[in-house]
Amino acid sequence: MSSSFKYIVRMFGTDVDGNKPIMLGLTSIRGIGFNMAFSIVKSLGLDLKRKMGELSDEEVSRLSKALQDPVSVGVPDWMVNRQKDFESGKNLHLNTSGLIMSVRDDITRMKKIRSYKGVRHERGLKVRGQRTRSTGRKGLVVGVKKKKGGGLLREAPAERGEKGREAPAEKGKEKEKPSE
Repeated sequence: MSSSFKYIVRMFGTDVDGNKPIMLGLTSIRGIGFNMAFSIVKSLGLDLKRKMGELSDEEVSRLSKALQDPVSVGVPDWMVNRQKDFESGKNLHLNTSGLIMSVRDDITRMKKIRSYKGVRHERGLKVRGQRTRSTGRKGLVVGVKKKKGGGLLREAPAERGEKGREAPAEKGKEKEKPSE
């Protein structure tokens, strides 16, 4: 390793490990996935096997500009994480705090207009159609609540008989006649 090797590279408020290859180092930045990192590194013409710490200051600045606006360096529009932004209508790629704030604002807007997804967010339920009968349970009680007395809530149908009539007499037992 040369004397200009940096063990920590600071990008977008994130400390990127200098010992990692460029692509894997970029994935530690929030909002940059493996495919986006690959396409940006390829479009800038950098070697995929180089380590983050080996990059010069000029290459780091080029890389950070490309991460702010990946479409300008040749990344296709469909790869950005915010297509047709609600406020501006443009294709944006958001990173770190911008991504967190935009997601929070989107959820707040959904709650405000009382959309189905907004109501699910408010109630803390699953939003994307997952099943909720058996999974996603949280809180103190996870089991089924039982009645303290252990008795039945209502009279069993066998005791009442069918449709509320008296139950038929069991074999070997005679029905008692009411005394007059």
